[in-house]
Amino acid sequence: MMKRFILVIIMMISTFGIYSFKINATDAKKTSYASYYHDKFNGRKTASGEVFDNAKFTAANRTLPFGTSIKVTNLNNGKEVIVKVNDRGPYHSTRALDMSKAAFDEIGDTGNGTIPVEYEIVD
Repeated sequence: MMKRFILVIIMMISTFGIYSFKINATDAKKTSYASYYHDKFNGRKTASGEVFDNAKFTAANRTLPFGTSIKVTNLNNGKEVIVKVNDRGPYHSTRALDMSKAAFDEIGDTGNGTIPVEYEIVD
């Protein structure tokens, strides 16, 4: 009887440990590259149904839920911006974010097509 009790306790601890690890893994900081939308996408609908506006601070990501706010930090200069995910993409394997031109310009130079970034979900 005591062995069963100990076994149940061990199983509960391991289950909660895996659960908390999964939660922390999604909130962790990630590094990748970011690019920005071309002006031709202005006024078009995004995957979330919103109309895209290059003047707003928005971004596209392949997996984060729509409406998620993320803090994006340019790894070259340390500048930060908070954007809202409202679209899917980018469809290039080396990039994790497509940012609006206004958001990209806030932390980087639009003369460069991509910048190395670190991003994390903010509450």
